[in-house]
Amino acid sequence: MSNISVEEFFDKVLTVRLTPDRQALDIIDQTLLPGTIRRISLNTKEEIWEAIKKLRVRGAPAIGVSAAYGMAVLASRYQTDDFETFAKLFKADKDYLATSRPTAVNLFWALDRMESTLMASRGKSIPEIREILYNEADRIQAEDVQISRSIGEIGFGLLKDLKKDGKPVGIETHCNAGTLATAKYGTATAPMYIALEHGWKGTDMHVYCDETRPLLQGARLTSFEVASAGITTTVQCDNMASSLMRAGKIDIIFVGCDRVARNGDFANKIGTSGLAIIAKHYGIPFYVCAPSSTIDMNTPSGDQIPIEMRDPDEVTEMWYKERMAPKDVNVYNPAFDVTDHSLITGMITEKGLCTAPYDEAFRRIGL
Repeated sequence: MSNISVEEFFDKVLTVRLTPDRQALDIIDQTLLPGTIRRISLNTKEEIWEAIKKLRVRGAPAIGVSAAYGMAVLASRYQTDDFETFAKLFKADKDYLATSRPTAVNLFWALDRMESTLMASRGKSIPEIREILYNEADRIQAEDVQISRSIGEIGFGLLKDLKKDGKPVGIETHCNAGTLATAKYGTATAPMYIALEHGWKGTDMHVYCDETRPLLQGARLTSFEVASAGITTTVQCDNMASSLMRAGKIDIIFVGCDRVARNGDFANKIGTSGLAIIAKHYGIPFYVCAPSSTIDMNTPSGDQIPIEMRDPDEVTEMWYKERMAPKDVNVYNPAFDVTDHSLITGMITEKGLCTAPYDEAFRRIGL
């Protein structure tokens, strides 16, 4: 366990920031964690695209922040004083970055917001516009920090209700919706970090991290984060969730999400749907931590959420010295699955806790 404070840890693993000269993105390469903590610079649109596609930066909010900063950096290099030419170059780069990940709605939300900021700046000088775009990206990052903190406060309220008899609260997570997936705090991990800020000890919680096959974000990232913050942490294979719940180890489940449909169906890392089904069977509260930017009111249900299919090698070869499946076998490797809204207890947004019927609840919080 780490002896550093939560704030020191956040400083150490800040997911994305600009280089001091603001000419590149500076990110933690999450593909190297937990063994190596290495920051890399992304200087070109191709490098930014590759980092998002290859999960060097990942998590819907972090992808959105990266896209916003990426557009500000790219726009700073356009060699023109003509607004129409500037806007044309901007749109081309925006459309290119949008092809990196099809499911995370925050990517498109951030890109659209940056473009709207640009178009609202018509009539200003190009140097002024460049500064406006940097400032907007800063706002997106700052807003994400506040969003995560607000989600954490609501989630912490749920944890307080479960704390009794001096026993640690058993919390299960899936994938990584932690500070590595956001600007700070995370979404699904935010209640845990807020608990520490409110004086809880790491031993007041016991976090069970699904390893999250095939990319092991739970084992590599969430357990790395949570254990480094001093919280009691256990990693288990995804298919051990039922055993944990039957043994009475789990009091509550927090997961993140990449896109939420109007009816409350949501897409999250593959395996979430199965976890929700098991939790429903055992009567364990299951909460989705969802920034309002991930809620897509134009998508009626989960049936309309596009699901990214990923490289077969992630299943058959990535973590092995030798291939672990026959060369001629087919591989099914969706990045996400869709969990039906009927399986969840509630959805925690920065604007409040939403419960079914979700379309009405989302409208009440202004969506």
